[in-house]
Amino acid sequence: MPRNIWSGAISFGLVTVPISVASATEDHSIRFHQYHLEDMGRVRVHKYCEIEDREVDQGEIGKGYQLTKEQVIPISDEELRDLPLPTAKAIEIVAFVPLDSVDPLKIGEGYYLAPSGQVAAKPYKLLRMALARSSKVAVAKYAWSGRERLGLLRVREDVIVLHAMRWADEIRSPEELLPPPVELSDEEIDGALALMDSMTREDLEGEEFQDTYTEALEQIIEAKREDREPPKVEEPESKPGQVVDLMAALTESVQQARASRGEDADVHELPKRAAKKQPAKKTAAKTTKKAAAKKTSGRRPHSA
Repeated sequence: MPRNIWSGAISFGLVTVPISVASATEDHSIRFHQYHLEDMGRVRVHKYCEIEDREVDQGEIGKGYQLTKEQVIPISDEELRDLPLPTAKAIEIVAFVPLDSVDPLKIGEGYYLAPSGQVAAKPYKLLRMALARSSKVAVAKYAWSGRERLGLLRVREDVIVLHAMRWADEIRSPEELLPPPVELSDEEIDGALALMDSMTREDLEGEEFQDTYTEALEQIIEAKREDREPPKVEEPESKPGQVVDLMAALTESVQQARASRGEDADVHELPKRAAKKQPAKKTAAKTTKKAAAKKTSGRRPHSA
């Protein structure tokens, strides 16, 4: 059972729902320590006081805000815990919005919210069912770890989930990363849509969605523990040179996607639309050039 990391309440208008918070995710990554390669001695980071020039233990360490180079304002955990905020002890719902109106870049870690005791069961179920029937998510404010945060509440398998959210000014603008303007044909867009159709799934189950990196690391660690050679890395299939023709690349990708799913890999050429008409400006320019040429050819040369 996951450990509770916070207790408080959801504030929903005048309705209060006492809840406890537990992490909704687990990290199964393999962790490494640092070692001295010569003798495999553990390398550790020691915490030193710059003034006393000595190592200090965790009990001697606190938080502080550097106001100037010489002045530091100490801040205790108790002061952070008792901040005069209405969200310090409650997750205060401030709005309900459609989920697709929320930029996924703003959505972070997820936490399960569980009702605290029998008294919370009815208002908890009320909020859960209201969220489910409305097809909306709730946007809320709360304070954890010394800062006020924005959160998103939604329903997952009859449980209310809180997602940490980033504030608007924490999202960087992508303007500097935009590619130069290019032109795409309707055939190329249709080809991309055909590739998307061939790669569409109903769920995220299957070996394609397994953590093969962690599995490979586990195999290496196990092989070294047993003093045997780690498994050999399978050589990727040789691929032809880079395909410059975008339509050819799309057609080949559709074939590969269908073949990997056991479907008929014989894909005929992607459907083509009628020849695309030239833009009005270009057509007008060509007409003007032809008319000018015709007019010039009909003129008689002037005598010197």
